[in-house]
Amino acid sequence: MPTPPILISGLINIETTLRVDRFPVEYVPVRYPFFGVNSTVSGVGYNIARALATLGDEVRLLSIVGEDAAGTLARQALAADGISDQFVVSGMARTAQSVILYDPDGRRQIHVDLKDVQERAYPEALFERAAAGCDLAVLCNANFSRPLLQKARQMGMTVAKDVHAIADLDAPYDRDFMAAADILFMSDEQLPCAPEEWARRVMNRYGPEVAVIGLGSEGALLAVRADGFMERVPAVHTRPVVSTIGAGDALFSCFLHFYHKTRAPYEALRKAVVFASYKIGEPGAAEGFLGEEELNRICTGRSDALADSAPSSG
Repeated sequence: MPTPPILISGLINIETTLRVDRFPVEYVPVRYPFFGVNSTVSGVGYNIARALATLGDEVRLLSIVGEDAAGTLARQALAADGISDQFVVSGMARTAQSVILYDPDGRRQIHVDLKDVQERAYPEALFERAAAGCDLAVLCNANFSRPLLQKARQMGMTVAKDVHAIADLDAPYDRDFMAAADILFMSDEQLPCAPEEWARRVMNRYGPEVAVIGLGSEGALLAVRADGFMERVPAVHTRPVVSTIGAGDALFSCFLHFYHKTRAPYEALRKAVVFASYKIGEPGAAEGFLGEEELNRICTGRSDALADSAPSSG
């Protein structure tokens, strides 16, 4: 039986990636990084939608783009991906953009110009149409997603959220999202304490069903409220790293794909770690996604090594 469609509310932007020799970037008047500058459609909402669609899910993407050529490009990219743009609103003069620098070690520096998307509201009636028949809402932390949090919960939907780099449980911008999330992801980049301690604080304060902390090259930490489970899933290496941009979105998306189907959190995260590892072999945040069949084949080929490092079920 097919799983219900997944609703996603989040940003679409035009992303330009630039390969640099090293950080910090040394000043020179002109550089010629041949094939090192690329522009594609990206943004957290688009990244997640494209990853889930590549894995075989039906997605309904809610977003706001500009009435400009970049907005047209975004719609063309969605069409090429087989993702409907019926819930993408042209509600701004100009589409959001980002510039991402990355070095040979895969480190990245992100510059995001949101234009005025943070002052825009998403139409409530359109949300209700998109939500019909969905049981999972992935509400990214653009301001236009904020009013949808309680609406999704009132409709009985599971709410999934990635708050990315965070250092304060009471951060004013993220607090609403954290409180509403049944599935809560975040990064360890700015944590004020060890990931295990932070996960305990998150569980005690907000009580999500599942919490995951991305640990970069060390893998991810999984905490499951129902059984008191908390252990690390180690990273894997599938191919050379080009850029780590979008790794967190990939980890989040793949976890949601399998958890939505099976409700088995460890298996979902184990596959998500492999999915994210493969994704970072490409420079763009919305590039390098595996389909489910190919991902399962890679996981099967690595099953012995992964089983050796699998956490216990207690």
